[in-house]
Amino acid sequence: MPPAAPRGLDLLHQPFLNRGSAFTADERATYGLEGFLPARVFTLEEQVARSMANLRRQATDLDRYVYLQALHGRNATLFYRVVLEHLRETLPIIYTPTVGEACLRFGELFGRPHGMYLSREHRGHLRALLEQWPRRDIEVIVVTDGERILGLGDLGAQGMGIPIGKLALYTACAGIAPDRCLPVTLDVGTDNAALRDSPFYPGVLAPRIRGEAYDAFVDEFVAAVAEVFPRAVLQWEDFATDNAFHLLARHRETVRSFNDDIQGTAAVTLAGLLSAVRVTGGTLADQRVLFLGAGSAATGIGELIVGELMEQGLPEAEARRRCWFVDSRGLVTADRTDLAPHKRPFAHAHPPLADLAGAVEALAPTALIGVAAQPGTFTEPILRQMAARNDRPIIFPLSNPTSKAECTAEQAYQWTDGRALFASGSPYAAVEHAGRRFEPAQANNVYVFPGIGRGVVAVQARRVSDRMFLAAARTLAAAVGEGELDRGALYPALESIRDVSIQIGVAVAEVALEEGLAGVEPTGDLTTWVRDGMYDPAYPPVPAERRRE
Repeated sequence: MPPAAPRGLDLLHQPFLNRGSAFTADERATYGLEGFLPARVFTLEEQVARSMANLRRQATDLDRYVYLQALHGRNATLFYRVVLEHLRETLPIIYTPTVGEACLRFGELFGRPHGMYLSREHRGHLRALLEQWPRRDIEVIVVTDGERILGLGDLGAQGMGIPIGKLALYTACAGIAPDRCLPVTLDVGTDNAALRDSPFYPGVLAPRIRGEAYDAFVDEFVAAVAEVFPRAVLQWEDFATDNAFHLLARHRETVRSFNDDIQGTAAVTLAGLLSAVRVTGGTLADQRVLFLGAGSAATGIGELIVGELMEQGLPEAEARRRCWFVDSRGLVTADRTDLAPHKRPFAHAHPPLADLAGAVEALAPTALIGVAAQPGTFTEPILRQMAARNDRPIIFPLSNPTSKAECTAEQAYQWTDGRALFASGSPYAAVEHAGRRFEPAQANNVYVFPGIGRGVVAVQARRVSDRMFLAAARTLAAAVGEGELDRGALYPALESIRDVSIQIGVAVAEVALEEGLAGVEPTGDLTTWVRDGMYDPAYPPVPAERRRE
């Protein structure tokens, strides 16, 4: 006999079943809700309007974040309808830049548990813990160990805000059902001594484990995921550079997985470059791209640019010469002996240069990309020099949150006399300059990772290949209209994100089929196949229960 459906207060405390004041009179009588709710019945649309009024009444963005998280814990359907219908307004709250502040204060804010916290103390029992999760049909897992949260560094277990935020966007933007999403934090400790001394820090109060102990812990986790959630896509998120590359290489053949900081950031940035080239004329091969920063995000972007150029017919050595990097010790050059393995493929023969200004002067780049979390480093002299060398300089300060951005949108347009082709990691308001209105583009990974997950899940691809990210970048760039380019927007409107995610999902599924990676063979139209089953926030039926006598 199936378990009895929840009733009364128990039902109101089930966020995936609760509909609050939208329960009808008949439902209230059926499920023992009479007396627990005010008399008036509200529609979902009216609840959305009320929620937005309350959201806008909050004093700060962090207060708005807390309000939305509480709404999710109370009524998940209403939360996702609010986010979907007001994505432009809610995206900066549930994700960058506000999620950064939320992670910094996660211990203070902790309330209703969300997701799984797997600590190093659970070694040897990870599969048993995952088996306690109430569903086996999980489609997407976002996991972090909290060591490199945005540009904020090691936040340990407080990094859980990132997987929670990413998965909310999987649901809103690509229709992955929220009860098929699982946020996970691998709590291996933190080297942030100030956090360990905090009275509210929620994680293991010890330095991080590293080396073989760390690898064994993550290996056990990946093996458990493969066994307990065999359909799931595993997205690595906000790992420190060395571990990010190491774990991606170690496990990408074991489970269908990808690293959003390396590969997702690369795809959205390449899409922005392809859009910019539509404005500047010429080809991607005509560009010389200079990066400030040479970590996982930066070199991930470089590798995808190289992949695209090679597919366009450029030899690999020539393709790599289109990408130059400046790290904390200056220009990355072939004669340096201090380079990590991920930097060496981009170490070109060149006299040493100490800083970004010297590199801009010597290399005359057409595009400047900031991924070093060093605020204010795209200075007025540097941007004016970019404008002097290029009719339409490409300026991408991608570091998050806003406090870490290399320059603001207003500075980029002002210091290039309104000629910059601009994209940033965090959102900026429209800028008025010299009688023109510019709409700054946000190179937000939300444009690509939900669609990639949608496509991989749709055909149960056995692994996530590099060509899938090239396909995602091209598809995203093609979705930008001429009118949007005229206004300075290098990405499509956020309001079209579901359609864009479907298009990217189709492109990813096509690559999986071409490469022989698809685990299922779609029938009929591929777009329909990818679109079918997308979650739409509407109240589901409450489990059947005999009307009370």
